[in-house]
Amino acid sequence: MAKVNTLEYWQRGPVPEVPALLQPVAHALLQAREEVNEMMNEFPDELLWERPAQLASCAFHLQHLSGVIDRLFTYARAEALNEQQFVELANEKREKLPELSVEVLLKRFQLQVEKALEQLKATDEKTLNDFRPVGRAGLPTNVLGLLFHSAEHTMRHVGQLLTTATLVKEKY
Repeated sequence: MAKVNTLEYWQRGPVPEVPALLQPVAHALLQAREEVNEMMNEFPDELLWERPAQLASCAFHLQHLSGVIDRLFTYARAEALNEQQFVELANEKREKLPELSVEVLLKRFQLQVEKALEQLKATDEKTLNDFRPVGRAGLPTNVLGLLFHSAEHTMRHVGQLLTTATLVKEKY
């Protein structure tokens, strides 16, 4: 399959309305969205839960991609996680959820990236060093740390998803 654009997002210029210091986060999320859409295009639903060599399944990675962005951006807004976020976090650990398909998971991820971009656009750069506690333990970080970690963690799982999807397709 031909790549849609040979330039990575960071090479395409600034993302409109995103503050300068948050451009790398926006670029990483947009790059992740593009790569996930490309790699999962025509991926069969019946392979979604396969775990070659006991690796995490493609379904796990797709759920986790959406979930981690949602949770870290929630903390960046100085909000606690809600009950639905805890349900989705628990679902990431489940072996199979029959209601999930590649299409459903891709739409969820695309929506989460769009929500994240809107939040980035609304983020005042003056707040980037503001303290933010994470989780029940109140682990210390700041707005920038959360936004940056969401981007790097997303890209880590995109790489793992690519590996798992490639192995699964080769095996079957």
